[in-house]
Amino acid sequence: MSKDDYQLSFISQEDFEHHVENTLNQYRKNLSGMDLKKFNKNIIDPIKLLFDKTVSNLSYADTIKAEINRQMDKSNNNCIGYFHQNIFKYFNHCTVPKEGWDVIFTNTDENVTYYIEMKNKHNTMNSSSSQKTYIKFCHHLMNSHSNDICALVEIIAKKSQNIEWVITVDKEKQQPNPYLRRISIDKFYEIVTGDKLAFYKLCQQLPVTLNKLVDKHAQTALQSDDNKVLTQLNEIDNNTLIALYKLAFNTYDGFSLL
Repeated sequence: MSKDDYQLSFISQEDFEHHVENTLNQYRKNLSGMDLKKFNKNIIDPIKLLFDKTVSNLSYADTIKAEINRQMDKSNNNCIGYFHQNIFKYFNHCTVPKEGWDVIFTNTDENVTYYIEMKNKHNTMNSSSSQKTYIKFCHHLMNSHSNDICALVEIIAKKSQNIEWVITVDKEKQQPNPYLRRISIDKFYEIVTGDKLAFYKLCQQLPVTLNKLVDKHAQTALQSDDNKVLTQLNEIDNNTLIALYKLAFNTYDGFSLL
């Protein structure tokens, strides 16, 4: 497949490339220069960094770079969540609400509407969040007067599936309900498009489109700027650990003595 080929019938080339470009732009934003304010947005734990440095036998510079990479990777995972969710706004009979649900799809042939919560990986939901989502689904179905289906759609599922979702709530296993589903992303693509291989085809198309768009904007390649974190920490104190302590614990008793 050449970079000019386009093989997807369920989303136009213009829409697909626009959506991939939007995702790339989010990546570019995440990879832009990291400064101390951005680095410490959620307040860095200096004690964890001290353990990381000591156990891994790293310098503070390498430890901080590793933490920066971890933060960027977390942000990039959010970009991929954006990609998987928001692509459905370009699909027929799908909407992506600003709140409430990740995706809503109406099957007009069967007069059924799917209300979707989307998760990137099957193991990212703990027991509490699973119960919260399950109860949300149950409340919707109790208040619904149509054949709505509430489904947990997983991008990285244990296997391809479209099954009843049954969980344990307060140590009690719930009764199966055909309107409560757990669906892998390939099966959801099939439901939405009618094409059993739709997700496979998207995965085949994606590297072609990515390469085309990255080549098109080669002058703005996705490269991280040199970060300013270490320099700005040294401006607080030449001792990196003390600088980290001052950053996190500046109002705690005793740390004003540093």
